[in-house]
Amino acid sequence: MAPAPGKIIRQVLFVYIFLLGEFRVVCETLRYSIAEEIAMGSFVANFAKDLGLDVKTLPSRQARLIADSKGEHFLLDLRTGELVTKNRIDREEICAQVDECIIRFELLLQNPLRFFGAEVVISDVNDHSPQFPEDEFILKIPESTTIGTRFPLESAQDLDVGENSLQNYTLTPPSEPFVLHTREGSDGSKCPELFLVKALDREEQPELHFLLTAVDGGIPPSSGTANIRILVLDANDNAPVFSQSLYRATVAENSPAGSAVTIVSATDSDQGSNGVVTYSFSQNAGKGHRAFQIDPLTGEIRISKPLDFEMTEKYELSVQATDGGGLSSHCKVLVEVADVNDNPPEVTVTSLSTLLPEDSLPGTVVALFSVRDRDSGDHGRASCSIPDNIPFILKPTFSNYYELVTDAALDRERVSSYNVTVTAVDSGSPSLSAWETVTVQILDINDNLPLFNQSSYTMYVTENNSPSLMIGGVNATDSDSGQNAKVTYSIWLENKNSPFSSPFISINSENGHVYILKTLDYEEIKDFKVIVQASDSGSPSLSTNVTVYVVIVDENDNAPVILYPLQNHSASYSELVPRTAEEGYLITKVVAVDEDSGQNSWLSYQLLKATDPGLFVVWSHNGEVRTVRSISDRDAIKQKLIILVRDNGVPMLSTSAALELLLVDGFSEAHIHVPDFTEEEKHDSTLTVYLVISLALISFLFLVSIIIFIVIKVYKRKQLKERSHYSGHFDHANNFPRNLVDVTGTGTLFQTYKYDMCLTDGSGNSEFRFLKPIIPRLPPQLENSEMFPDGN
Repeated sequence: MAPAPGKIIRQVLFVYIFLLGEFRVVCETLRYSIAEEIAMGSFVANFAKDLGLDVKTLPSRQARLIADSKGEHFLLDLRTGELVTKNRIDREEICAQVDECIIRFELLLQNPLRFFGAEVVISDVNDHSPQFPEDEFILKIPESTTIGTRFPLESAQDLDVGENSLQNYTLTPPSEPFVLHTREGSDGSKCPELFLVKALDREEQPELHFLLTAVDGGIPPSSGTANIRILVLDANDNAPVFSQSLYRATVAENSPAGSAVTIVSATDSDQGSNGVVTYSFSQNAGKGHRAFQIDPLTGEIRISKPLDFEMTEKYELSVQATDGGGLSSHCKVLVEVADVNDNPPEVTVTSLSTLLPEDSLPGTVVALFSVRDRDSGDHGRASCSIPDNIPFILKPTFSNYYELVTDAALDRERVSSYNVTVTAVDSGSPSLSAWETVTVQILDINDNLPLFNQSSYTMYVTENNSPSLMIGGVNATDSDSGQNAKVTYSIWLENKNSPFSSPFISINSENGHVYILKTLDYEEIKDFKVIVQASDSGSPSLSTNVTVYVVIVDENDNAPVILYPLQNHSASYSELVPRTAEEGYLITKVVAVDEDSGQNSWLSYQLLKATDPGLFVVWSHNGEVRTVRSISDRDAIKQKLIILVRDNGVPMLSTSAALELLLVDGFSEAHIHVPDFTEEEKHDSTLTVYLVISLALISFLFLVSIIIFIVIKVYKRKQLKERSHYSGHFDHANNFPRNLVDVTGTGTLFQTYKYDMCLTDGSGNSEFRFLKPIIPRLPPQLENSEMFPDGN
């Protein structure tokens, strides 16, 4: 079927508008014309070609037709883009007596959303013949009827329109005393009338018979017939006369059955039965009179069944008044139905995207609605609205269509779905409303970082641990959903050159459990930290870091170490004790350290074995060796002490130190007076020489030890200065063992002190001088620090 005139111009205009900008809705309407009664599947037009659409894209863009209230009568072939009929089309069934029968519909395309209007004009074919309401009409005409009197006849009804509708009537045989006239009514209908051209004579011809034929204008024409039987009556000379030839009335469509419409009135000049008038509906109004009833005696017209403005806006009734002698006359009653607001708006969702990513930009189309109201005027004007507290707005698009679009940024973590209720309210009084609710699910995107449940983690592990020991765990959550919320863990190397980054630590990527991979030694490393990274599985992946501090807990795995006296047995006697020493005389101090920390490094001293157990005592807290009593001449010159040093750990570890003492009469820096051993051992005259040599050797070794100690101290201090210049601070405790014996009685020497030992002049008060610090004390904030991996 070729497009209607002007179609090519509209197509050119449509393409021009499309090229000017991106329109989601196109307002061009294509018009076609077909004849009714064509077969199902008949070709109407190549719709896709007329719209300039690519046929291959129709299935992917979900092309579909949206029909109006007249129903679905056409189909779109997605393979060819052709518009074909869905079923047999009966114009009279669709449009009744409307002159121009138009079926409107729209083509909807998705991705992107586009909208096209179209209408098809259904042209009439001559498929109905004129039909009279009855096969025979009987007219009772008094013989006294004057020439020129007109007698209206029942009209034939033809459901076709235009040229195919009823055109004229013929009367056979065409003889006197009547001729046929065709009168055109106010609504364009053609009504037959018999015109009396010759006086009647009942005695000559009491009954007349004619054949009335109604002919339409079709090619070939169709016709319908009815018999006319005229009975000639005697003496009734006057027909009823209506007070008005046309009555007008208005009635609301919601008027109940039985409501009064109007009253018609006719009078008859005759008397007796010839003057009694009765009223009835004639058949000229077709089926319209079935909605009304008339009182045959009073002429009052009432509603017989509910009216519907949307179905029929007005009725034209033909009322016949008949007197007792059989004479009749006709009038028209025009009943207009007043519309009331009895139809709520209809909200139809024609397109809907129920899944919406949360990063959708404002202005994204979510749904397309159509709103229709079957009422007319203000009653049929509807407005749409949605709640104010949602990130969506309604935008009018084409005719009575609205788009639901986003108006603000979406956040699935705050609101994961929206129930959007579209409310349509008409302008009637009282107004009617309808609503439609759609659910829009917000799809998650990866826009949230994993978050740890702590700002940092501290975990503890005891030294000498077994490898692959779990020491704790970290936990991070992600407020996204699905893969975007799946968190995995890994070790993040902040400094790849750091020795304490990766080798010690492993983490389970699924649950965040932290494992120690190696056996740790508290004396080598006290603590360290690692950076754990939590990453989600989104694309792109997002991550967060947290610091995990690992603290090594000390075990008692180091025995005390004797620093003084030296246990190399290089000298025959370690200490010289004057025989003049009194009770409580300080002979020496046993200095020991323990590389452990805390109570594992608390040391105690005990005299395990001695040549003369009653002569000496060892203080348990500081290791000082003192005399218990005054030394007598009977005491042996050589005394040997075995001192046991124990820590306070569990289990307890210990070390023994051997101390050899030589009782002499006196000693000084200038000379050493050795007792006369000839009184005890006169047979050994060389003992004095040996003693002198021993004392000289001890003094020499002592001086060498002091020199070596000073050299080492100077060398380490130089290293400390270089390191402090590089690191920005000076560690005073770096050149001395951590735990030394204290002389204060507490059992532990402060880390910041070491002691210089020398002999005093005079044999009577010979003792060691202690508590002479040779390096400054550490700052308070650095004392007892456990946070340095190198033990400082």
